Formats: sequence, structure tokens, C-alpha cells
Amino acid sequence: MWTKSAAFALAATLISSSAGYAQDTIKIGDINSYKLMALSTIHYKRGAELAIDQINAAGGVVGKKLELITRDDGGNPGEAVRAAEELISSDKVALLTGTILSHIGLAVSDLAKQRRIFFLASAPLTDKIVYQNGNRYTFRLRASTYSHAAALVPDAAKLNKKRWALVYPNYEYGQSAVEVFKRLLQRAQPDVQFIADQAVPLGKIDAGAVAQAIDDAKPDAIFNVLFGSDLAKLVREGETRGVFKGREVVSLLTGEPEYLDPLGSDAPVNWLVTGYPWYAIQTSEHKAFLSAYQKKFNDYPRIASLVGYDTFKALAAGIAKAGSADSEKLAEAFKGLSFDSPSGKIMFRPEDHQSTFGLYVGRTGVKDGRGYMTSFDYVDGAKLQPSDAEVKQWRPASAN
Repeated sequence: MWTKSAAFALAATLISSSAGYAQDTIKIGDINSYKLMALSTIHYKRGAELAIDQINAAGGVVGKKLELITRDDGGNPGEAVRAAEELISSDKVALLTGTILSHIGLAVSDLAKQRRIFFLASAPLTDKIVYQNGNRYTFRLRASTYSHAAALVPDAAKLNKKRWALVYPNYEYGQSAVEVFKRLLQRAQPDVQFIADQAVPLGKIDAGAVAQAIDDAKPDAIFNVLFGSDLAKLVREGETRGVFKGREVVSLLTGEPEYLDPLGSDAPVNWLVTGYPWYAIQTSEHKAFLSAYQKKFNDYPRIASLVGYDTFKALAAGIAKAGSADSEKLAEAFKGLSFDSPSGKIMFRPEDHQSTFGLYVGRTGVKDGRGYMTSFDYVDGAKLQPSDAEVKQWRPASAN
């Protein structure tokens, strides 16, 4: 028969055991558009799991294992904030990671500021997250829209095309990308003109009308920021109508497998793009990543795989440097933090919390019924950042 003292002793033992388990792990809450953007996020999570497996197999960080807890944001900023609050309050996570859509990333970043919890924004590209809306607790891994545009502008300027049409998703990411591209190209080529502006509702493109409007404007070149299903529809409609014939197309993200592969033999030819030619990167660091990824998942990596992997490699390096997962200590440790990635060494800039995640820039083609990057160069992200004066002008002094 159980006595009160025996029951109390058992309860104390269970509580102690549970607390000990909690003390042996660092819980990380990841918020992402797992349903809305499954094409990317499934690979992001795989990359994260690979990194966590490697980190934990090596003994974890500061003697603790990493534990990933995920929540879906529903593609809605309000839902993302509710998910983050649940992770903090109910799941007792030590810090936050993730997000892919820019407006979602901004919402979670604002919460991180309010709750004073560390947030490593994995993939939202908006400039605002580290500049105008930057804060002490938010750092961003993936290259910004500024960096993406800066990577393409030198080659775009060499084309010496005067009349440009613009097509982009009509929300924070697309608007920011176009604004930066225009500004940097005008700086490099003062006589450039932007003669058509097609702002498309995300996921709701009327591809025929957009393609026809671009063709009617008779541009010399096109700057595209569409991705996913919107990109696929524009490419197919544009090819049918001959919109791209005789015109240069400069395009963000289009060389990434997530967006190039679904097009198959319809993939665009000779577009100048940023991308991820995983099949042709010959560095020893990337070969090791590729081998481990293929062994674990029997699949090839996408750019999201690399982002997920680097997110948790960066966190491990930051926690080790800080000596804990305390948000205040992490916010200090990440300033100037460097870590080794499959693309080489990456550093988080102290002045704006932006990493130097690099970009692959090249041309597209089709081979054996699939799109690929026919040629490419890797551009170090450290060379794609705005000037210190611009950062100082954009980023609030209190953000550091």
C-alpha cells in the first residue's frame, strides 16, 4: 500500500528526473511556413536535423544536446506570433529560429525584441529585419535582398540595357528587392530607365496578363523577383508568347533547385540568376555536406537544406562562445561570430547582425529535361554588404 511519504518521494524523484532531462537539453523553437511553403521547408528541416544529429553525436554544446521543436506559422504574421508565444511559454524554448516569408520574419523579430529572446532568422530576405527594424536580439543568416541585388547588378550593368521591366511579388520581399536593384543599377548605369512595373499578388498571378503587359512595354531587359508557382506560370506563359525572346532576364532565386527543378524541360535558358548548383560545387566542405545529406535522406540538397544546416551550425558556435543559451549572452556572442559552413567561413557582422552568407551567380540552361546552372561564380557575402555609412543611417542606434 502506498503511503503519503512514499508517494511524495516518488513524485520528487520524477520531478527531479524530468528537471535533469530538461537541464541536459537546449530546446530551440523553430517557426516556419511548413504547410504553405512545403517545397522549401521540408528541406530546411532536413538540413536542420542533419546539423543537430552531427552536433549531438559530437557531445552537444556546453555539455547539452540540442532539441528542435517546430511550429507552423500558417503564412500569417499573427499566427506566427501566437506560435512563438506558445513555444516560449508552454514549451520553454531557450531561443527562436526559422521563418522564410519576410513579413513573418519581421513579426517574429518584433516579438523577440519585446520578449527579449534570441532569434536567428534563417531565411527571410527583407532588408528591414537587420536595418530599419533591427534589434538587439535578432540576427539573420541568409543573404538579404540588398545582397542578392548587389550580386546581380555588376553583370546586369555589363549588359548595357537601357529599358527595364520589373516583375515581383507585391509584399515586403519583392518591394525591397526591386527598390534595391533599381538604386544600385542606377548608380552603376545612370542612363537606365524602368519602363514597366508589374507588382503581382503572392500566389495569385494572372500570368497571361502580366506577360502581355511586359511584352507591350517593349523592354530591353527584365528583372524578375517571382518565385514558386508564380515563377513557373510566368515562365511558361512568357515562353508561349515570346516575351523573353531577344531579351535579357535577370532573376533572383531562379537558379535554386526548389524553383528550377519543378519547371523540368520548361526551365528558362540563359537567364542570369542567383541559385544553388549543388551538383557542381567542388570544395571539400561542400562535398562533405553533400555526402552526409545524401546518405541520411537519399536525396539531394536544396538551398533550404543548406540554410537549415547552417542555421544550427551557427547556433552551436554561438552557444559555445556564449557558454550558454541565455539570450543576453547569445546577443553578445553573435556579434562578430564566425563558423564553418559548406560554403566556407561565415561571419555575423557586429554592426547590423547580418551574416556574410554568400551567393552563387550564373546562367541557366536545360540538360536531359532538367534546368540547371550552366556556369556560376561564388560571391563572398562580405563583398555584398551596404556601406558602414548606410548601415548607420538605416539601423537604429538602440538596435545594438
